[in-house]
Amino acid sequence: MTSIRLIAPSGYPHDRAAMQRAVARLQAAGCTLEGLDVLERTELRYAGSDEQRVADLNALASAEHLPDIVLAIRGGYGATRLLEQLDYGALRERLAGTATVLVGHSDFTAIQLALHAQSGLVTFGGPMLGADFGAPELHPLMWEHFWRTVAAPQSTAIWTTPTPGELDVEGPLWGGNLAVLCSLLGTPYFPRIDGGILFVEDVGEPPYRIERLLYQLHLSGVLDRQRALVLGHFSHCRPAAYDNGYDVPAAFEQIGRVARVPVVRGLPFGHETDKFTLPFGAAARLRVAGGEAVLSFGGYPHLTGPESRPDPGTLPQIP
Repeated sequence: MTSIRLIAPSGYPHDRAAMQRAVARLQAAGCTLEGLDVLERTELRYAGSDEQRVADLNALASAEHLPDIVLAIRGGYGATRLLEQLDYGALRERLAGTATVLVGHSDFTAIQLALHAQSGLVTFGGPMLGADFGAPELHPLMWEHFWRTVAAPQSTAIWTTPTPGELDVEGPLWGGNLAVLCSLLGTPYFPRIDGGILFVEDVGEPPYRIERLLYQLHLSGVLDRQRALVLGHFSHCRPAAYDNGYDVPAAFEQIGRVARVPVVRGLPFGHETDKFTLPFGAAARLRVAGGEAVLSFGGYPHLTGPESRPDPGTLPQIP
């Protein structure tokens, strides 16, 4: 059976029903869940104190038996407060070369950036407990791509894109939430990745802020060092009356004019239930032609052994 350990580095589980649905679904699929106590923790807007939340991660360094999957319960805010307290050396020594999959998105991007910068670890941008596995309707793309990716040494994400022309580039795949990425620029927790394929997403930011964040990556030189910028979901990023017709597509068009790297749109990743699972730091190749984007990647941690895995093609039914 696939073992999943829950961690809560950010916000507390405000949607209890979603968390319960997710636990029931994963158990129905044959998974065993550890760390259910994190679902009961609340301190201010966080899922427990800083000490409790960082202990969820640091405990992996001394775990006698590692779980198959370490799954963040949700995003929000709070992971940045933990970065100076993570035991990067011990985590690298314990996790590097293992099959353990660490996965999340949104605020979890801060943990991913820091672990890669300080420990060289490859983690996964992908579903979280509440919003994804606990959604009112489980999304087939998310479920299938997650299990097919984490149970194999290589995988592919294919989507329809409005990006014209053709493209074929290779490099390390990395990225995540745009606001979190930019918040760590200039810190020891922002990795120096050259020749990469950078993917970004965000939620609830007005269009001008999206443009400003992308300009921050552009003006800092981060974009210039990449092979491509891939745009995921930008959910609930609505313009105001003052914007006078300026919207998120207009922001993307402006960045496309000034960026010196190709910009590819339409990636199913972010704060929607249709999302791919993407290994942060893995070798990847991105090809675009005829309105189709193909992102292939490999060489990342993945589940091994004879244990039974959930069926990617069968959505679990809650008993």
